Amino acid sequence: MSLRFALLGLLDVQPSSGYDLTQRFARGIGSYAWSAKHSQIYPELRKLTDEGLIEITETGARGRKTYAPTPAGREELRGWLLGKPNAGGARNEFVLRLFLLSSLEPEEAVAVLDGTLRFAREQEALLEQEFAAAVAEAGVPSGSSPGLAARYGIHSYRALAEWADWARAAIAGDPTFGHRR
Repeated sequence: MSLRFALLGLLDVQPSSGYDLTQRFARGIGSYAWSAKHSQIYPELRKLTDEGLIEITETGARGRKTYAPTPAGREELRGWLLGKPNAGGARNEFVLRLFLLSSLEPEEAVAVLDGTLRFAREQEALLEQEFAAAVAEAGVPSGSSPGLAARYGIHSYRALAEWADWARAAIAGDPTFGHRR
């Protein structure tokens, strides 16, 4: 369900073609918030068009269509943004691995957490770098929607790194870890 709102929101920010949206999912939003493939985006654009939530504003070379939200589409997006967030069904592979971490030997579990710590620090640094570049190149203010999302990501990765460091110490200090079978 959220793909429709991701598309409505991206089109509200900037009318785009399906190709442009695919590129934005491949680089920006798809890396941090919501991923979608070409094979998912185009059918959803058709549905949104059929429902009157977006319209084709321009047809260019080789049939390239530019889409923009209609007033009904903007209202649908607005209603979703103002509504209560839906956590949906929990499907988080990372958290599932944490629930099952005690199936490993302590050294193996610590190695998993070391990898998590490295990943979190790398992603935090990458996001900091990308955000700094966006500010420098496009003048993206830190209080803008992309700025707020970037800061959320940066803080999330920082918190993950802190948690992984804490979890390593917790496992190291628990002589019964992994021996609960």
